[in-house]
Amino acid sequence: MDIIICGIGGRMGTAVYEAACVAPGVNVVAGVDKRCEGSFGFPVYPGFDQCKERCDVVIDFSRPDALEQIISYCERTGAAAVLATTGYTQQHREMIEKAAEKIPILQSSNMSLGVNLLTELVRKAAEALPDFDIEIVEKHHNRKVDAPSGTALMLAESVNSAFSGKKKYIFGRHSSNEPRTKEEIGIHAIRGGTVAGVHDVMFLGNDEIVTLSHTALSRRIFEEGALKAAFFLKDKSPGLYSMRDLFRK
Repeated sequence: MDIIICGIGGRMGTAVYEAACVAPGVNVVAGVDKRCEGSFGFPVYPGFDQCKERCDVVIDFSRPDALEQIISYCERTGAAAVLATTGYTQQHREMIEKAAEKIPILQSSNMSLGVNLLTELVRKAAEALPDFDIEIVEKHHNRKVDAPSGTALMLAESVNSAFSGKKKYIFGRHSSNEPRTKEEIGIHAIRGGTVAGVHDVMFLGNDEIVTLSHTALSRRIFEEGALKAAFFLKDKSPGLYSMRDLFRK
């Protein structure tokens, strides 16, 4: 499988490259990163408009503003795309859905199989505990720029699907002087140190609390998940896939 890594100069892009170097059957043909030239033994371009190499799958750990170029490259060459970037707007999501009619795309805010299993579990818990209050707390390292995390929002959406999307998201309560309502899903972000990622989804009822949690001990789970996603996506028909499709197959 030939891959191109977008955002190769970043923490996760470099980690995916290092994992690809020791993964059987994976060949990195190029990198794309506007802030990095690097010496990886293959060309690194500032943008896809300059990339001459072709690949089976693009793995993206960059920023949302790279999406348009990634889609353009994949539609032009027939490559698939694993989109692991967070911070997409509604406009970005619409762009992804439209592109998935032409090319295979796997988009996930978190490449961990464990986290994606957690999204299934929290939905089932919400269905079983409809009268419980729901709070989500996420913790990440002090260099993470988006808050709350894309994973926290993904978990909130999975919980909310059990309520037909009727719950509203409350991001912290520092400015609120009112009691909590049943229509809320509280979402809270903590930043500090080198925390790879911790997500707790709490269901709080009368005299009992159920907590479903995932802790990432290193970034290795994300890079390995991205490569598994790429292998899954290679030669797939056009469509929009998720990490949950990996353990549903």
